[in-house]
Amino acid sequence: MKAATTRLSLLALAMALSACAALEGDKIDYKSAAKGSTLEVPPDLTQLSRDSRYAVPGGPVSAAALQAGQAAQPSGTANAAALQLGDVRIERDGNQRWLVVNRPADKLWEPVRDFWQENGFNLTQAESNVGIMETDWAENRAKLPQDFIRSTLGKMLDSLYSTGERDKFRTRLERNANGGTEIYISHRGMIEVYGTTTKDNTVWQPRASDPELETEFLRRLMVKLGVSQEQSRAIAAAPSPRAQTARMATVNNQPVVQLDEGFDRAWRRVGLALDRTGFTVEDRNRNEGTYFVRYVAPNADKKEPGFFGKLFSSSSAATPPLKYRIVVRSQGESTTVSVLNAAGAPETSANAERIVRVITDDLK
Repeated sequence: MKAATTRLSLLALAMALSACAALEGDKIDYKSAAKGSTLEVPPDLTQLSRDSRYAVPGGPVSAAALQAGQAAQPSGTANAAALQLGDVRIERDGNQRWLVVNRPADKLWEPVRDFWQENGFNLTQAESNVGIMETDWAENRAKLPQDFIRSTLGKMLDSLYSTGERDKFRTRLERNANGGTEIYISHRGMIEVYGTTTKDNTVWQPRASDPELETEFLRRLMVKLGVSQEQSRAIAAAPSPRAQTARMATVNNQPVVQLDEGFDRAWRRVGLALDRTGFTVEDRNRNEGTYFVRYVAPNADKKEPGFFGKLFSSSSAATPPLKYRIVVRSQGESTTVSVLNAAGAPETSANAERIVRVITDDLK
């Protein structure tokens, strides 16, 4: 019995050490963290209340269903680089990239939806009226070490391995002036850390978004849409111009973000920042330069359970979401981003300052 216990202890130690090893290369092999329950982000600026109406549609949608009234916008800017193959091109602005596809939205919705499912993700949101899809939290199993123990025991002990990281991706489709579609992919990440100095429990906390992961999935989506692997790699690896930085300021006692760039670039960058930082964009109106978002205010006194605590908790208590408008206003090459309340009045609360700070940090 003692010998068996010793062997099991050594096996557990070997697996723990192997799980900490870094996997060489940049392989991607995602597997959703759960089928039913999902990993929830702590209710701060990176977590917004989930709406039960979000469901994966069963069939194609019409182009008219995407963003009603979406204003025409140019497919590129003077400061954005673009490379094209066939009817697909990738544009870039600093560390932000997006695809422009010369096809109507109704021809892209189903292929994009299938793309995420083929890459190992469950979709938790697919809102055709605002052109947004969002995946469930998933683990990149390619980061796990392919050591002797795992390759020998295989699937029998596969569940014991964990990278301690989870990722989710949001895809946004917007029509352009030429009847085509712009596709944006944004990443959000979580990491499991010890919650106490005694290391007797773990909690999940947000980690920085990864522009390289966003680029990799844009590249893979290009392949899905007809571009070859070699061509997509060459395009995605091309250098990009540096984006302008952002800064916080106060105008008329209201916190704002200031950008030294025109409306087109600012609108794109703010939209990606909202996606990356986890705001729920319920609607948008480019004519008015407005994003309609939901936000859950943080509760400093509330302790967040770990991953499994969230999976199996039956508590239904949740902080109700607050609705805001993120407004992008430009004059020439100068843009101001501000926060309005649900009624459209300027917001000067602590929440407004936190929202502005999060947007600013992502745009820097």
